[in-house]
Amino acid sequence: MENVMATETVISKPAQPSLLRLLREDVNCVFQRDPAARSHFEVLTTYPGVHAILLQRIAHRLWKFRLRYLARLLSWFARLLTNIDIHPGATIGRRFFIDHGAGVVIGETAEIGDDVTLYHGVTLGGTTWNKGKRHPTLGDGVVVGAGAKILGAITLGNQVRVGANSVVVKDVPSHRTVVGIPAKVVLLSEEAGADNIYGINLDHHLIPDPVGRAIACLMERIEILEAQLSKQGVPVDGQCRLCDADELCGTEVARMARSK
Repeated sequence: MENVMATETVISKPAQPSLLRLLREDVNCVFQRDPAARSHFEVLTTYPGVHAILLQRIAHRLWKFRLRYLARLLSWFARLLTNIDIHPGATIGRRFFIDHGAGVVIGETAEIGDDVTLYHGVTLGGTTWNKGKRHPTLGDGVVVGAGAKILGAITLGNQVRVGANSVVVKDVPSHRTVVGIPAKVVLLSEEAGADNIYGINLDHHLIPDPVGRAIACLMERIEILEAQLSKQGVPVDGQCRLCDADELCGTEVARMARSK
């Protein structure tokens, strides 16, 4: 009975893709997420993000075979060549894409799911010097905008989108968009627009402006209160005493009110 169960367990375990297949998928996925890509030859020879992931996948295999120095040496060469620093111990899923690539840093214990897209300047960093899990875990289909920092042993669920220059330090549930420092959830990912034909939502720039909305609400409330005071015969001086841009302020209020 135990032999039968062991056999069933082995059969049910998904086979790990070959290195060649992973590399082929990494190249092909570029055409799904970058309209500037024109040919496989161009992608293979001119895309630093592709070069970085190709070398990291080889370095990761060396790391798993405990050839740690060779893995780190190859990782150093990849950083020298691409300006992308990915630790060979990082676990990266299928069809991973780094757009532009410059300044991307991925730490040793980072775990990245399938179909993840990072833009330039992204950091998946740690917040402690202790060994063990100290870098983020990204689910499938995550898109991280340029300059964003995701720090600590936190988890971002599937289809999460991180706005540019955001700093994420807490777990984010699946299908959410986060923005800000520290990053906060601003809307469900589905509210920002439909996915493309490949099922990957790259519209990480379609995010609301919560600060602008709050200011617009406050200014609208002030206008209502001033109108009520005027009806009661209380003199109201609506002149802005901080600047001479009353007309500009009124225009901005109207603009923000229309955008709500």
